[in-house]
Amino acid sequence: MWIAFAFLSAFFAGITSVLAKCGIRKTDSTVATAIRTVIVLLFSWLMVWIVGSQKILPEVDGRSLLFLGLSGLATGAAWLCYFKALQLGDVNKVVPVDKSSTVLTFLLAAVCFSEFSAVGAVGIVLIAVGTVLMLERKESGEKEGGGRRWLLYAVGSAVFSALTAILGKIGITGVESNLGTALRTGVVLVMAWMMVFVTGKRRETVGIDRRELLMISLSGLATGGSWLCYYRALQDGPAGAVVAIDKLSILVTVAFSALVLKEKLTKKAAAGLLLITAGTLIMLV
Repeated sequence: MWIAFAFLSAFFAGITSVLAKCGIRKTDSTVATAIRTVIVLLFSWLMVWIVGSQKILPEVDGRSLLFLGLSGLATGAAWLCYFKALQLGDVNKVVPVDKSSTVLTFLLAAVCFSEFSAVGAVGIVLIAVGTVLMLERKESGEKEGGGRRWLLYAVGSAVFSALTAILGKIGITGVESNLGTALRTGVVLVMAWMMVFVTGKRRETVGIDRRELLMISLSGLATGGSWLCYYRALQDGPAGAVVAIDKLSILVTVAFSALVLKEKLTKKAAAGLLLITAGTLIMLV
């Protein structure tokens, strides 16, 4: 069953990237992150009340709360980096770098949870090579003056995403997945809005374009769905495999970015995408 949840997580995550890109054409990425976190938090707690897991909240131990909190901080940092990267670069370039967190997650999972296999290692190599090939794309969609800054933010997103998975795996142990997701989202919310005030962008929360606000909100709903499925999968499945399946969201993202954003892949980038897909599927063997 965890495999089904992991694939659903990938689908929702893929839609999230395109919706978010549409919502930050004019809106500051930090402000957008803070707004969408509100949507995710409301969605998460709604699911908690629907399944009745709020009843076990007093039973959550301090260790789980600590690691869920750390996972939330890592998620907040990953989001801030990711949406800044999306604002500066093409979706088709940012997403592959972000998805390379699979490699780091695999290594950390091998150390922390003894989750290692030779087959998985082969898959990781293919994913790494595929990511490099996708970075060879010409910079047709970058904003003027953006340069290569998108890459720094995308790498930061990948690192924090890997830490999110490992910390979340530890924190979700013994905690109902919907409740765990809601608790960590609260930490992300605080962090996201702190960044809005620290960077002096509070005024930019007023007067946001309605269409972009809609896209940001839909992105938040998609993220909420992705998270709920993701942490349900993490609760029962191996971290390395769950993260690998989740990263198949790149297929959904590439498809939607081609249809909606008109971002095209070169032959080399397409080959890289095939390698990433093949590597991910190998990890499921």
